[in-house]
Amino acid sequence: MNRLNKLISNMPNSIPLPSLRGRGWGWGFCGFCALSLAASLTASAQRNTINLKQWQFSRDSINYKAVTVPHDWAINGPFDKKWDLQYVAIEQNGEKEKTEKSGRSGALPWIGRGFYKTTVNLKRLPKTAVLEFDGAMADPHVYINGKLAGHWAYGYNAFRVDAAPYLKKGKNEISVSLNNREESSRWYPGGGLYRPVQLVMNADAATINPWGCYFRTESINKGKAEVSICTNINNVDKTLSIENQLVDATGKIVAQFKYGDFDAQGNVVKTLTVDDAQLWSPESPYLYKLVTRLYRNNKLIDQTQQKVGIRTVRVAQYDGFQLNGVSRKIKGVCLHHDLGPIGAAVNKAALIRQIRTMKDMGCDAIRTAHNMPSTWQMEICDSMGMMVMAESFDMWIYPKCKNGYALNFKQWADRDMENLVLNHRNHPSIVMWSIGNEIPEQWSEEGRDISEHLQNICHKLDPTRPVTQGMDQAEAALNSGFAQVMDVPGFNYRVHKYDKNIRQLPKGFLLGSETASTVSSRGVYKFPVEPSDSKKYADGQCSSYDVEYCPWSNLPDDDWQMQDDRNYVIGEFVWTGYDYLGEPSPYDEYWPSRSSYFGICDLAGLPKDRYYLYRSHWRKDDPTLHVLPHWTFPGREGETTPVYCYTSYPMAELFVNGKSQGRITHNPGSRLDRYRLRWNNVKYEPGEIRVVAYDYDGSPKAEKTIRTAGAPARIVLKADRSSISSKGEDLAFVTVSVVDKDGNPCATATNKMKFHVTGAAKFRAACNGDATSLVPFNSTEMPLFSGELVVVVEGTKHGTATLSVSTEGLPMASLPITVE
Repeated sequence: MNRLNKLISNMPNSIPLPSLRGRGWGWGFCGFCALSLAASLTASAQRNTINLKQWQFSRDSINYKAVTVPHDWAINGPFDKKWDLQYVAIEQNGEKEKTEKSGRSGALPWIGRGFYKTTVNLKRLPKTAVLEFDGAMADPHVYINGKLAGHWAYGYNAFRVDAAPYLKKGKNEISVSLNNREESSRWYPGGGLYRPVQLVMNADAATINPWGCYFRTESINKGKAEVSICTNINNVDKTLSIENQLVDATGKIVAQFKYGDFDAQGNVVKTLTVDDAQLWSPESPYLYKLVTRLYRNNKLIDQTQQKVGIRTVRVAQYDGFQLNGVSRKIKGVCLHHDLGPIGAAVNKAALIRQIRTMKDMGCDAIRTAHNMPSTWQMEICDSMGMMVMAESFDMWIYPKCKNGYALNFKQWADRDMENLVLNHRNHPSIVMWSIGNEIPEQWSEEGRDISEHLQNICHKLDPTRPVTQGMDQAEAALNSGFAQVMDVPGFNYRVHKYDKNIRQLPKGFLLGSETASTVSSRGVYKFPVEPSDSKKYADGQCSSYDVEYCPWSNLPDDDWQMQDDRNYVIGEFVWTGYDYLGEPSPYDEYWPSRSSYFGICDLAGLPKDRYYLYRSHWRKDDPTLHVLPHWTFPGREGETTPVYCYTSYPMAELFVNGKSQGRITHNPGSRLDRYRLRWNNVKYEPGEIRVVAYDYDGSPKAEKTIRTAGAPARIVLKADRSSISSKGEDLAFVTVSVVDKDGNPCATATNKMKFHVTGAAKFRAACNGDATSLVPFNSTEMPLFSGELVVVVEGTKHGTATLSVSTEGLPMASLPITVE
């Protein structure tokens, strides 16, 4: 460990802020704890939490405007290739020469400084006061009444600032200075206070420290669960006592205890038995509520509550990945943190829509690529039943981009790793930690030592979960021992090397920590249809036949073959579930192109054809029948136009204008026919194509018909929800499309649509999923892409809102939305 000791010898032993010790907030437990704080408690609890939502914002520290936090200062653009224009060779893509990368980080104006300020009026001073940031992009410096109160380097991490020394009675100004450096990200990071900010105050010096508390499932046996609860108290004395209650979903207390003896660190640890325990899983995400109360001389002085789940995680040879003792292969996707047209500003409604879409596809896990997740995202994964690999960094010492995290690693890595685990370890959805992604040091002894060091931090703070990371240099990582030290060896791509890799892994299993990187543009079909790892087209689009990928990657079919045929593969995380801003491979050098093509859903959240390919493989409980392409190709008459069917049924028959093109079955011996049904020699003729699916005995079970569309005749509006809330920036996502006079979708329509929202809501954003579009997301005019786009409507007050959409030559369409 000599090299590692030298590496970390310069790391300070305490946070480079005014010391929080003595005020009840040790730096080792500093961070954001909104998960654990009750939003409103009884007066006797004397804990007051203020959500700081209304701020003034400026780019120059002179001209301010009112904004609501979470806020992303850059998302409304305009798009321009000058923003963060990079001249680099992307080593991960195998490039040797530097070239212009105009859209690598989203082509949005996130570079530079930003300033926020708000005012808090206090009638009396608290004993403790902590500002909690769930993330601030980037390099936040926090000032209270003009004095520097705190700083954190990593824009993706949660942190706390001890506010008590700087507060006064009356008006208090809180301000935050942020600085986004150019070439500091390989994708769009956003800018600003893009996650929630809270001020938590207590009237007593003794407080519950949520980051020092944990809830762990020790064992599950015949319906009984043994759980351990650690409660950590700041500023302990002999007059204090605590109470824990575990409450089920009906409000019944299923386990509880009162205790008064604390150890030297202010901890009380107790093991409880829960009879008839309800287990958390993706299929049944049962949550209990853990209530913790702190008393001084039997008077309640503090209280927290958090949702917890009872479940176990284990990974082992032969058994693979086990949740609650049951082996399962992980069906996961990677997700970047941006939410398409609303950017990096975290939003519960957008997250719920995203996770619901993935679950409907059959996905059961998310990798938070390549950074710490938001607390809201983890809470939603808890409640909706989505397993999570919580990731930390994209780089360590060796830089992937000039001003990336490598500048901070030596000084901050340990503290960032601690914050990740302490902030999120009570979320049942998290099933493993990730300490890095495609780290260049994976070939070295130094890299192996750093891996072991970071993994040990996770083990110390949370011994219940395994640790992994995504490795893209299999031979180097195996030769150095980098891969072997991990609890879960994770490999990015190179699926054809799995059989060789496993022979060098004594643990006997591996994870596809990043897979596929298949590229496609929703509703765009290119001819001839042929698999390729290097196809590019003049329009900057990729084919939705789902046979194109990048040189380092592969097709979904390749991953599934290994998972189905090799017991040692414990699952996968597909790159990616949704398109994201930035990294527009394979068009890194093409302008305009400013978002990815990897997504199973596009940037607007609309499913691509590939969505149904995954669904047909992952959702055996609910049959899938999807047919592509659309059947509106004027000028292709008589030309070969393959028809694909993605279905969980074993066989299907295609009819073109009533004439059978043959019945075919899945073929396990063929790369592209094991999981797809393909009629490769179909000649295009206008009319209709119909696919009939059959079960194993030849009985028809389902059918799908697609017809050639005529001219657009009317606008169709379809919302993901019929009612939304007037509070919390609740959103409705409305899909806009056009159909012909017979109701057939016009899949190639590009009509420019105009949007207008009246009543109890406002227009928030729009997106058509076109990676080459330069129309700002806050524009009230946007063309359809492949016949569709999405309008985002935000509730503002109780009542009814109306979205009106118009385009030249068609009747206006209106959609009422109830705002409650």
